[in-house]
Amino acid sequence: MAATNGVWGIDVGQCALKALRCEYDEENRILVATAFDFIEYPKILSQPDAEPKELIREALQQFLERNELKGDKVAFSVPGQNGLARFFQPPPVDMRKLPDIVRFEARQQIPFPLEEVIWDFQLMGGATEMEGFLMEAEVGLFAMKRDQVYESLEPFLGYEVEVDFIQLAPLCAYNFVAHNLMTEELEADIYDADNPPESFVILNVGTDTTDLVITNGFRVWQRNIPLGGNHFTKQLTKDLKLTFAKAEHLKRNVREAEDAKAVIQAMRPVFNDLLTEVQRSIGFFQNIDRNAEITGMIMLGNAVKLPGLQQYMSKNLGYELVDVDHASWAARLAGQSVLTSPQFKENMHAFGNCYGLCLQGLGQAKLNTNLLPKEILTERLIRAKKPWALATAAALMLAFAVNFFFEYAQWYKVHPTMERDEVTWEEATQRVDDVQGELSQNEQKDADRVKRLEDLVALGKELSGNSDRRLLWLELLKAINRALPQDDGVAPGEIRDPNTHPISQRKDLHIEYVESEYFEKLETWFTKPVKDKYLEELATIKDDQAPAASTATDTGEAAPGEAVDATAEGEISGPSGSGWVIELKGHHFYNDDMQTWLGVHVRNTLLKNLREMTIQLPTGPGQALEEFTMEELGIGYAFLARESPLDKYHQVPNPLYEGPQRDTGGAGPGQPGGFGGMEETAMPEAGGNGSATAADTSASAEKKPDEDPDNPPFYVAPRFDFIVQFCWQEQHLTERLKAREEALENDNTEAEDGVPITPTGG
Repeated sequence: MAATNGVWGIDVGQCALKALRCEYDEENRILVATAFDFIEYPKILSQPDAEPKELIREALQQFLERNELKGDKVAFSVPGQNGLARFFQPPPVDMRKLPDIVRFEARQQIPFPLEEVIWDFQLMGGATEMEGFLMEAEVGLFAMKRDQVYESLEPFLGYEVEVDFIQLAPLCAYNFVAHNLMTEELEADIYDADNPPESFVILNVGTDTTDLVITNGFRVWQRNIPLGGNHFTKQLTKDLKLTFAKAEHLKRNVREAEDAKAVIQAMRPVFNDLLTEVQRSIGFFQNIDRNAEITGMIMLGNAVKLPGLQQYMSKNLGYELVDVDHASWAARLAGQSVLTSPQFKENMHAFGNCYGLCLQGLGQAKLNTNLLPKEILTERLIRAKKPWALATAAALMLAFAVNFFFEYAQWYKVHPTMERDEVTWEEATQRVDDVQGELSQNEQKDADRVKRLEDLVALGKELSGNSDRRLLWLELLKAINRALPQDDGVAPGEIRDPNTHPISQRKDLHIEYVESEYFEKLETWFTKPVKDKYLEELATIKDDQAPAASTATDTGEAAPGEAVDATAEGEISGPSGSGWVIELKGHHFYNDDMQTWLGVHVRNTLLKNLREMTIQLPTGPGQALEEFTMEELGIGYAFLARESPLDKYHQVPNPLYEGPQRDTGGAGPGQPGGFGGMEETAMPEAGGNGSATAADTSASAEKKPDEDPDNPPFYVAPRFDFIVQFCWQEQHLTERLKAREEALENDNTEAEDGVPITPTGG
């Protein structure tokens, strides 16, 4: 009789099994009650001679015989006294970390190991989220011992009824009241803790216990009171000396009793006890939440049909009674076939929990925690997927079989015993293997011969390159000597008179040492500091040559520095491969003119020559000299690595001085452009520009009257010390000549093709 897509809410009480089936009308956005059932037990479950499990089993069997559950979800409630409900307010926390906070709190709040309980939690309404953090939130923790959950599930599992939801009875009552009476406030979802909405007291009077729930829709507080309808019956048996069955009948039919007033008076002590417990619980709640304002009271359960009970509680508690009658149900629940049924109308107050369960099953409840064990859900999920798994396995087996059939058909065509054109596949395969083996042998022989050829070529280069290698360092030293500046008209070894050729006007660079270091990878030398220094050097050269370029432009002549590398300001990759780094340390005294002194003189002479100069070198015995550029020799990336401050008062010994305290042999001649030939001594009080000053002469005259003022022992010459570095990658003579031949061939080819040839330097 039941349609699909519905939910059965089942309340297994102490005196009856109540069930309500609802669907949700999406179009009208309202619940529709489609069926209900109310099955009373022959005896109350708490009676001494009753067998609760058997009575529940029989009632459930009767329910299943009268109703069809296939295709519907099933939810049932468990008594509030069997569960635990705790509420706590977490600190402002990231939403993603809330489950961790709740798990920690569950270990503190639940007085059992978490492995022994089924628990769930829910964030209550009215919380605010700011930048991912939860503010002013309240979390509800709900738990029940695992063995009690399975004990409650036992009747349903026995009849193979798949339960989808298990909820505590007080929370079912909350869902019912929140849906019927607090919809507008909850839909707004705005909660002010200092000015909360009005609260209601819900009394769900059961057979043995009463569930007290206080809620404003956003916050819930509940307590179980150990007084129920059964206590009224026991009071009647005690005062009126009746059997339990007669007392129960009399309680249900007070209005038909001969002396109704006496019956009510007999139950007065239970009325008072219930009132006292409720007042005590409400007082405790108001001590916890002083901002809560209780304005109404709702009573559920069939025990509220006792004449005068609702009015008595409302009057003594001071709260307005909100009657959950047929009109309030009809306002939020459709389905007249159920609502107009006499049995449903008679027991309407007992279906509050069933209504709350249906709301949760249809996704319309405010509290949606579920105490159904996860292992049951997992087992059910696996069982639901078994048919699909079997179908998938069968489809795969069929696919494998079909694939095997086609694969076998193709494989059989090339079976070793299969013969085609009087040749079997085995014989053909053997021939292919033979050819493959012969090919491998030939490839190995070819590789051996190529290796032998490479060894011979390397040996030839080694033998032919020995003569070239002997000349490499001589060529390098000659290139360095040719790059050093020399004064015109000065013969090697000539000692010049400082009076006629002042030291500060001599262009000589005095080299103190030449050091070298080999690098397997020149990239390890050409680091960022070196590269920055080299780029700075090129920029300095360009700035120094700018005036010369301007003058040359005005006169129509080529500027002397136009050969500077065009990539000076661009990206320079630097040297690659192996090579030598050569370092020259030296000094000079050519510091009279500020336009050409210090490092400018080194750049204009040595560094410029290392970039642009050509040098004549022999190409063989009896062969004419041939010019090679520094680049062809492998010299490059020259720069001024270090510049020392100018030593303005440096003193140089006079090589022509012959005083009474000097040997007649003199100090030895200096070697212009060489590696340092003059002994030099620094004197702290000297000054001048390379000739003896009047002060020096007078001072010397005072000390040594016989000293010649035109021939002093020392001359003052400002000295500038420097270090130059460049890289040198060995280029053998044969390699240089071969490169020139290839370049000449390329030039001839381009000339034949009509491409203009750009001339290059020697």
